[in-house]
Amino acid sequence: MRIICLNTWGGSLFDALAPWLTTLDADVLCLQEVTRTPGVSGWTQFDDGEHAMPQRANLFADIRRLLPDHQSFFVASDTGPVHDESGRHHRQDFGVATYVAEHISVIGLRSAFVNGEFVDQDSWGTSNRARAALATRLVDRSRARVVTVVQMHGLRDPAGKHDTPARRTQAQRLARLVQRSRGVGDLVVVCGDLNLSPQSETFAILDEIGLVDLVGDADTRTSRYPKPVRHASYVLVSDPAAVVRFEVLTEPEVSDHRALLLEV
Repeated sequence: MRIICLNTWGGSLFDALAPWLTTLDADVLCLQEVTRTPGVSGWTQFDDGEHAMPQRANLFADIRRLLPDHQSFFVASDTGPVHDESGRHHRQDFGVATYVAEHISVIGLRSAFVNGEFVDQDSWGTSNRARAALATRLVDRSRARVVTVVQMHGLRDPAGKHDTPARRTQAQRLARLVQRSRGVGDLVVVCGDLNLSPQSETFAILDEIGLVDLVGDADTRTSRYPKPVRHASYVLVSDPAAVVRFEVLTEPEVSDHRALLLEV
């Protein structure tokens, strides 16, 4: 099973992202910073007072069209205002999406908020935004083992990636979601833009439920990210012996994050 994990940056580099996605031959795509604006296509403008950037109006639907043979699942963390190229205002969902190849059977779905609860806001915040995680329990018909894949987009804190009480709670909620979603004997994969340093206590909390980090202190940011701290995205597994291949992909640059590739 080939799993790709990527923070898509709202599809800001969609002209590079779109053709790359069609070449991956991925069984499971776990994507963060996915947008969904019902009835709107093309581009919108996002502004939270700190970042002003173009985003795809409905990246979830864009990718669904690119990958028609994948099952698609989206969970919104929060909703807020954007405007399109003509200046019209819209309400845009922001969240995570998982795409699963047609030959994979989805035998379980579960989601949970790991920070806060859903918010329909008049302006986007720069910190303490709601965050949801999405779990899928999967059976590859060519293999006997069940794989539970859990992805999330971790809490962003403008002060940095250090541990905070909110991040401790986030880790505990994530661990509970993993425990509720997995079955006895499942291979578990947890991935996403966790927005943490490699020394975070989150990894100790996840270690308590049997998860081992594969990324360590590897650089997971692209040249589009100018800040010196280069840690963000991670992949953890319950059985390192099941890993056939793991790689932090440096090319092509389709976001300000590097994609993570895992084969199990």
